[in-house]
Amino acid sequence: MASTRAAIRYAQAILDLANSKGVAEAVSNDMKSIASTIGSNLELSTFIQSPTKVEVKESALLEVFANINGVTKGLFHLLFENKRFEILEAIAHEYNKLFDESNGVEVAKVTTAIPMDAALEAKVLAKIATLSDKKITIENIVDPSIIGGFILRIGDQQYNASVANRLQVLKRELSN
Repeated sequence: MASTRAAIRYAQAILDLANSKGVAEAVSNDMKSIASTIGSNLELSTFIQSPTKVEVKESALLEVFANINGVTKGLFHLLFENKRFEILEAIAHEYNKLFDESNGVEVAKVTTAIPMDAALEAKVLAKIATLSDKKITIENIVDPSIIGGFILRIGDQQYNASVANRLQVLKRELSN
């Protein structure tokens, strides 16, 4: 899902409005819910991208996300007026990025061969504590090609504790 300049502008405007009303965190929770629901539901994603009448989209989204904050409902109405529902998921992602940045939260991307369990998450969090003193949220990316272990990326720092990397290092040492 590509981030558009429009999505970033909408996200910034919604964050500014949410901050001014003191509901930025509630709206952030809405945006997380919207992003994950659209991202995991092909039918909803297709519906949002389709040329369906915008009135139908707005009322359907208000039904799907019935318990959202008024600011988020305002975003739906703005997207209705501008006929831009197709960028809703991108706006949700951008909003959360901006929200985290403004609260000093950094995202740690953790690549693992299989989804993280509690034990691995604890190891990763211990490693994160040595690399950053900011509040961290973990985003898990599953990539079976790393075989095992994990690759941790925070900003421009990377820590590679993958089995594939260890095998690569061993191969280099043996060929020397």
